[in-house]
Parts: sequence; C-alpha cells; structure tokens
Amino acid sequence: MRISARTRTGVTVERLLCHPRLPLVAGWDADRPVIRIWEHADGQVRELGTVGTDPAGYGDAIGYDRFARTPSAAWHPHEPLLVVADGNNAARWTPSGTSTIDGVPPIRYHRNVAFSPDGRTLWLSPAEGEDGWESSITLDLTSGTTATGPRWDTGIAAHPGGGLVATLQSDQGATLVLFSRDTAPVLRPLRRALILDCDGYETPTFSPDGRHLAVRGNAYDHSLEVFEFPSLRRVLGLTLGQPSPGYPYPQEWLDEVAAWSRHNVAFGPSPDVLWIGTPNGVVIELGVDGTRISEHEVLPGSAVTALAATATGELLVAGRDGVLLLLTVGKSEPVEASRAAVTEFLAGTSEATVIDMDLLDLTDGTRTWQPGDLETVTEDSENDPSWLRIQAAMNRLT
Repeated sequence: MRISARTRTGVTVERLLCHPRLPLVAGWDADRPVIRIWEHADGQVRELGTVGTDPAGYGDAIGYDRFARTPSAAWHPHEPLLVVADGNNAARWTPSGTSTIDGVPPIRYHRNVAFSPDGRTLWLSPAEGEDGWESSITLDLTSGTTATGPRWDTGIAAHPGGGLVATLQSDQGATLVLFSRDTAPVLRPLRRALILDCDGYETPTFSPDGRHLAVRGNAYDHSLEVFEFPSLRRVLGLTLGQPSPGYPYPQEWLDEVAAWSRHNVAFGPSPDVLWIGTPNGVVIELGVDGTRISEHEVLPGSAVTALAATATGELLVAGRDGVLLLLTVGKSEPVEASRAAVTEFLAGTSEATVIDMDLLDLTDGTRTWQPGDLETVTEDSENDPSWLRIQAAMNRLT
C-alpha cells in the first residue's frame, strides 16, 4: 500500500461516495448539512465545490433531529453529475455549477435519493402525503413526469454485471434486502429476499465481480455481514468493537460505538477482500471468509471517519483530523463482473405481488422460509434473531 495523494480538507468527513466511473468523490461534512466534491487525478485531490447552504451546523442534534437534517446524494452512473436531496428540495451539481431540480415535493423527513442504472430516472424515498412513508417517487429527468414506486430506504446498490439492484426496506424489528430488475423506471421487487435483524443498516455493497454482497449496520451493533451471490449464503458475520450489552447502555459502550465510522467498509480491487477503517487510524485488509490478511497504519493518531473505493480500485480514506488520503493497494487489475450470477438469480425467482415477510421467499443466509412458514413458527431460542422471536411470540398468542 502506498499514499498516492494527500490533502487537508479543513473539515471532518463522515462519509465518502465515489463516482462509479469518474475520478470524483462526494464527502459529507460531519458538522453541518453540506456535501463537498473532490476530484482525485494526477496524484492530487482537488476540491471542486460544495452543495448545501444551511448556515447552521448540527450542533447538539442527535438521533432523529440529526438524521432529518442530513442530506442524501447519488452520482449519475456515467456523467459528472451529483444529485443532493433533503426534505425541502433536490439540487443538481455539475462542474459548471449547481441548480435546483423541479418536480420534487417537500417532506418533513429525511429523503433518500438514487439514480436508475441507465441514469434516466431519479428515485426518491419516501414520497409525500399522509402515507408517503410507504411509497417512493420516480422522476424522469427528461420529461419531468413522476410515478409512484415501493418504499425503500438508505440507498440502492446496482449489481456490477447489470440487470439487478438491491435496496433495503426497514422497520424496527427487521430489514429486508430486496432485489429488483433494473430494466423498469419503477422498482419491482422480486420474491427472493434477504432478511436481517433490526434496522439501521447502510447501503449494501456488491464486490467488483458481483459474487458477494456486504451489508454494514445495524442500529444497535457495528455489524458486518457478507453473503455469496446468487446463493445468498452468509459467509461472514462479525461485530466491529464490542457487541451491544443491552439497554440501558453503559457509557463506555456508547463511547466505543461513537468512535467507529458507519461508512468504513469497502471492496477494493480484489473481489475477495474487504477494507475496514478503524478508530485508531488502521485500515484492515480482510478476506470475505474472515481471514485477516494485513493491517496498514495510514492515519497515526487519527480515527478513520470514512472509507470508499474508487472506480479504479484505489481507496479514499478520511481522518478525524481533516486529512483525506488516496491509497493505491497493489495492482488494480480489471475485474469482470459476473452476468451469469444475475441470470442465475433471476431464473430462481419471480416478481413479488406484495412486499410482505409472510409472502416472500426469505433467507437470513443460513435458514430459509417459504411463504406461509412464518405463520406456523411458535418455538424460538435466545440465539434466534429478535424478529423471529417476536414472530414466534405473536403466533403463540393466536
């Protein structure tokens, strides 16, 4: 590993989002609802602009108050175009300037944004109205026409081989990782889905070859799970730091949880290797099977606050002290994404008529449940996930 470029941003960056094809990256300011854009090329990292005009910082805002004021952002899949959305509006950034996108109604909530893989449609969730939490908006960027789609949250991950996207649908008890074909402007989830315990996960991440899917979360633990694709078999499950001791949480556990970034995991140039940023400035090189390969001290004395992989397989690492590093991690040989994996997955499922746990083909990576199976579950153990224990308890009452 070597440092290819270094810059001081003047702010703490708490999340990085790399453009899927171009040497551009967006970074979330940790202290205020502002997103900054950098270009990383020719051995330099150069700031190009910012999006966000709210002069007030987050201050002491935590939980829902902080979440509601934090903008979301998405890169166009091909063009140097970033869309930034919050509860009030959506803005379009390009190297020539920033403009407002019409046709996006305001809401009193945090709004997630994503591009369709062809770049023609903007997906925003939730929608507006009394039941807006249960639906999303699709906006055709050429015509300005809108349509209503299913609810999703956090973000949308496109399979690198094309033909499929993954997104989350969460509630407090459980989170569904839903898969949809990417050929329609409106998401149409398939019956086969992953189920995760609790909520609070980050956007799923596919490996460069599309053979693995990593999910970072959750609201209670700094967990990391990796699943094979298309089998959805879980091959890795671990907790970064100490696991949750249960409520009420002791202060030492809260301090340790706060030290870990929630945006500190990425696949690099090798499809079988994950990179994890830590609170002590070390980046861990970890195999998807859980084998620790090596450790790299890249930010001595400063925590890693964000980590992301560029389109060319390099790593961008942000530190609490405001440093932003571009790291080269060995030879970045091109990796061909597996279209066969998508074809196999689609051949084994069909479009869902209703998004309901009881009506989907579910797996947690170890066990599977067919439609109707959960209605008959009455036995559970302390090792079962909380959503399954709740389901069993409810069935025992009927």
